[in-house]
Amino acid sequence: MTQPALPAAPTSLSPFLELDRRAWSRLSASTPQPLTAGDIDRLRGLGDPIDLEEVDTVYRPLSRLLSLYVASSRRLGSVTSTFLGERMGRTPFVIGVAGSVAVGKSTASRLLREMLRRWSGTPRVELVTTDGFLHPNAELERRGLMTRKGFPESYDQRALLRFLSAVKSGVPEVSAPVYDHLTYDIVPGKQITVRRPDVLIVEGLNVLQPARTTSDGSPSLAVSDFFDFSIYVDARTDDVRRWYVDRFLSLRRTAFADPRSYFRRYADLSDEEATATATRIWSTINEPNLEENILPTRSRASLVLTKAGDHRMRRMRLRKI
Repeated sequence: MTQPALPAAPTSLSPFLELDRRAWSRLSASTPQPLTAGDIDRLRGLGDPIDLEEVDTVYRPLSRLLSLYVASSRRLGSVTSTFLGERMGRTPFVIGVAGSVAVGKSTASRLLREMLRRWSGTPRVELVTTDGFLHPNAELERRGLMTRKGFPESYDQRALLRFLSAVKSGVPEVSAPVYDHLTYDIVPGKQITVRRPDVLIVEGLNVLQPARTTSDGSPSLAVSDFFDFSIYVDARTDDVRRWYVDRFLSLRRTAFADPRSYFRRYADLSDEEATATATRIWSTINEPNLEENILPTRSRASLVLTKAGDHRMRRMRLRKI
């Protein structure tokens, strides 16, 4: 007897919810805007023209969503403690923020830190960048990796995993190295200390990389194993390249002009020379890292924020629970 054919699955089925800018902005209509234009001027990154309207449209709903996730995580922790019959201390809610160089993930991370601090349930929010876990320049030189700075192999992955493991274990104080973008190197002896925050934001190029296979073939941990929520800031590669070049041109008049800057040699380049230099650096280092390592991790994020060519967020893709 012939079995009846099963109905075709709807083509709209997806593990993600897709929202455009207008639909996203309506999600927190009753949520107050905690930041001022002055706050945004202070938090804005070089070359990122974010303004109060963009923060109101994109980051106000996102901060509300994250505050709900934090509250839900705490309730689950309480239920688990009751089930196990033992008291477990509260551990930080960890948010990972990934994306390309020059895409605006640092600005997004700083905005989220400030907005989440204004919520009554999360007054203590810390931000750590994975730049601090890059190997020092001397070690990168020894390994022949200076031209692959920012690639996965240029980080002290074990130190980063130890740091996150300690944070998630509830260790009262956990320290991380500090990176100086002016000198382009780790600052010897300087550390940032995280003291049991309500929320820890971890920002970096490769934070959504899957676990590496060890030399003996056994599985290992990934940085993202410690995340409760993750965000990928996305844009077309051509747009990110343009933003990178524009930022490079602007840096000639600011950071590059400082005598202490690792990039002091670029400060006096003409517009044509600077454009050619930035384009070469992008095409030989940053674009390969984006295409080989960063972009393939986009689908692993809880939320993908996609920018248009004018830096405005145009689409949000949220993973269903």
